[in-house]
Amino acid sequence: MSASTVGTALEWYDFMLFGTAAALVFDEVFFPGHDPMVGTLSALGTFAVGFFARPFGGLLFGHYGDRIGRKKVLVITLCLMAVASTLMGVIPGYDSIGVAAPALLVFLRILQGLGAGAEYAGGALMAAEHAPPGKRGLYAAIPPTGNGVGVILAAAVFTPFTMLPDDQFTTWGWRIPFLLSILILPVGLYIRMRVAETPAFDQTREQGERTPTPALDLARNEPRTLLRCLLANIGPNVATYVPSVYALTYIEDDLGMAASVGTIGLLIANSVKVVTLPLSGALSDRWGRKPVFASGAVLCALLAFPFFWLLDTGHSWVVWIAMTLMLTFANDLMLGAQAAMLPEQFDTRVRYTGVAVSREFAAAIAGGTLPFIAAALTAATGGTWALSTLMIFMCVLSLIGVSGLRDGRELSFVEEGPRLDKAPASAT
Repeated sequence: MSASTVGTALEWYDFMLFGTAAALVFDEVFFPGHDPMVGTLSALGTFAVGFFARPFGGLLFGHYGDRIGRKKVLVITLCLMAVASTLMGVIPGYDSIGVAAPALLVFLRILQGLGAGAEYAGGALMAAEHAPPGKRGLYAAIPPTGNGVGVILAAAVFTPFTMLPDDQFTTWGWRIPFLLSILILPVGLYIRMRVAETPAFDQTREQGERTPTPALDLARNEPRTLLRCLLANIGPNVATYVPSVYALTYIEDDLGMAASVGTIGLLIANSVKVVTLPLSGALSDRWGRKPVFASGAVLCALLAFPFFWLLDTGHSWVVWIAMTLMLTFANDLMLGAQAAMLPEQFDTRVRYTGVAVSREFAAAIAGGTLPFIAAALTAATGGTWALSTLMIFMCVLSLIGVSGLRDGRELSFVEEGPRLDKAPASAT
């Protein structure tokens, strides 16, 4: 479990570096000479590209995670993301090689997205399938804290460079955090290679029950469950990418505050996650996955307007409170419960694919596009009311999705008599 958490932290350091850089500097380096808003939208568009690649990563690596094992896939995704992120740090800017610069950036972002498409599912799944009875929610919620730790690392490394003079930051300062990604590879490989395969997968392999086509089996046998999980996953994307990506652009460009205000806010909010995510998972063991998740979606909807009102005060400490409320408390009630809830919806033979596909298609639709849509809506309406309304609507979709899922706290992933994890998903 700890190895899965550390590995997830290392991978999400890579992934969130891109989001931070896209919000703060990529418009100048890779899309210069445009209207500032066009440059911002272009930079956030490259951020979205990684999310469009994530469902394909979920399909590809989810397939192999169900076929050859969770551990092997997590080693492959680690290598893919570390190499792609390091190479981003050496891409020449638009002024040097023209359109080849953003083209290379997009290509490497796609590789990042393919790897990230299987990371969360694999990390949470490893912990859930290793968890002792009655503690699956707690165990499954610990690896996602690696996301927060990765963001902390990214923000901690990136923040000092944002304090450089603008010309130095734009020329070379932003590149250093990306180049440091190469250090992730040997550390991450050492950690991931020491992880044991899960008992549930080992049992399925030994009994010859693996399916050659996990995705087709899901689409044929569990389409409603897949759709419900996809809808449920919309809420966490709202509560993640509005405060962690779009808010960085809004704070700097619309409010005229220093870029470091946003990155410090990320540091604070993600530091709290180390506590709130496992707590949410433990609460889901006690009170049920659905009530805990739903409370987070409702809180996200209630904060949709106040979040921007707090940002608009222009006071750093108020901005940090707003980011923590949305990115930590609202988000983590959903993420902490989700970590065990999603694996409990699918049979072992298709579990990796089911979790990865449902989560990553939601991320592509609602996560990667949201910062871009947010910037466009704010520019078109001259305010944030339309964006806040959209956030509420997306949270309602998430509540509709989770209402049809089962509470699987009593399910066994390992056969001890009847195969309980083969029971069909049904609304409860």
